[in-house]
Amino acid sequence: MKVLTLDDFDLKGKTVFVRMDMNCPIDPDTLEILGTKRIEEAIETLKSLEDAKVVIASHQGRVGNNDYTGMDKHAKVLEKLMNKKIKYVEDVIGEAAQKAIKELEDGEILLLDNLRLCAEENYEFTPENAANTIMVSRLAKLFDLCVLDSFPSAHRSHPSIVGFPQVLPACAGRIVEREVRNLDQIMTVAKAPHVIVLGGSKVPDRLEAIKLLIQNGRADHVLLTGLIGNVFMRAQARIKSPLGIKREDEVVAKAHTLIGEYPDVFATPVDIAIDKDGQRVEMDVREMGKGDKIFDLGPKTVEYYSKLISGAGTVFISGPAGFFEKEKFSYGTKSLLTAVANSMATTIVSGGHLTTALKQQGLADKIDHISTAGGALVLYLTGEKLPMIKALEEAKERYSTNS
Repeated sequence: MKVLTLDDFDLKGKTVFVRMDMNCPIDPDTLEILGTKRIEEAIETLKSLEDAKVVIASHQGRVGNNDYTGMDKHAKVLEKLMNKKIKYVEDVIGEAAQKAIKELEDGEILLLDNLRLCAEENYEFTPENAANTIMVSRLAKLFDLCVLDSFPSAHRSHPSIVGFPQVLPACAGRIVEREVRNLDQIMTVAKAPHVIVLGGSKVPDRLEAIKLLIQNGRADHVLLTGLIGNVFMRAQARIKSPLGIKREDEVVAKAHTLIGEYPDVFATPVDIAIDKDGQRVEMDVREMGKGDKIFDLGPKTVEYYSKLISGAGTVFISGPAGFFEKEKFSYGTKSLLTAVANSMATTIVSGGHLTTALKQQGLADKIDHISTAGGALVLYLTGEKLPMIKALEEAKERYSTNS
């Protein structure tokens, strides 16, 4: 591989910084963790580090969103899964965190609080500038090795991802190692027609990736659901009322441009479901009233999308079709996953929400590749070099030169 792995290092007695992605679906009302897939995936790497002093760092949600919480519940889930005491500190870079790191014994694991409590982790930097952040400057001196195992965050240039590899030996964890190997193998056998099913709420990231996927021959049909589907319907003037999202005029204009450039590629919902007095009400998109909020796809859209999926050579699905956490609005997400699982295509399922839904439906063994990564995986499939992968490749070059 072009990157170092855990097998390249003597880990016994070393203090190791492990950047993981334990960003889980969170119930907006109770703030309880709904799906633990990403925490479960972390265990393989942690078992490879059983003789080291391990410090786990992860983010949860985005500042201002209802899934932005501390990591205390994640520590309890990990403790239960590993049947081992997990130390936890309500700090990231301050005195409490530094003290807890210094006091670790061989074989112990410490989980830091939400990385995004540290302002720097909410911005993207060049690797050189990331290395000079307060986060990296304070913490790097406490570690012998940096392990990057947060593939879902691989498209971000945050200090925890691209800063530490500038000043420490760095390698891929087991998740990143496996993702890169499997995806490279899959993409060598992927065949047309390529059907991309996109949902979720991270619209700006998706818009950039869609264009690259089309340009690189990875998207013959793009089936849109979720918030990004709403953006395209707004661009088509099929949704009349503002969506109330950040940078709405900008993202709608970009969607309008994409539709104009590639008119035969995109499919948007024809019928939807709304929440009316706590009940699921299905209707044609043209029947939507002002203020109606889309919660799921309707049956006609599911049938249409499923036909396109069944005729695909390669299917990539990322992001839920609606508010699948609520049972009455899980129909679209579950139906599309079933169509993907039953297709004869090479299939890739992406994102923490969908992997949770797959597990609930018992369909995982019918999918060729399942990844908890969302936006990172979309960009990887376009052929773009992800910041994390680039940081690991450069770290290997430096390590080889200095060895």
